[in-house]
Amino acid sequence: MSKEFLNPPDLPNWQQAFSQVVIVKSGAARTIYVAGQVSVDKEKNLIGEGNLKVQAEQTFRNLETALAVAGATTEDVVKVNIYVKNYKPVDAAIISEAFRRAFPQKNLPASTWLGVETLAEEGFLIEVDAVAVVE
Repeated sequence: MSKEFLNPPDLPNWQQAFSQVVIVKSGAARTIYVAGQVSVDKEKNLIGEGNLKVQAEQTFRNLETALAVAGATTEDVVKVNIYVKNYKPVDAAIISEAFRRAFPQKNLPASTWLGVETLAEEGFLIEVDAVAVVE
């Protein structure tokens, strides 16, 4: 078994705190762990301040970017966790729309949605992490 730690150039470099992507190779299979993605550009500028819809869209785009650097797509994702600051049931439709754009396939990954009091930085409204498997 081997491990590869990646920090894609099209995503912010959080290397001092964590790796964006970790690939674990075991035989022919690769398990890809994607760190929590948030709504920032590669310079760590917040996208969509105060706007859950815009932040959800950017967050899922960042997830797709992280997967791509590991040679995966959302079709390879087997588990996704979605953390939403001060979640309210009305938020589900907004998040679902962005989620379905990123995951248009019939077979969806297992998922957990959690309402949280706060995220790593004050302006973040949503964070998404994922696990993918590629053979």
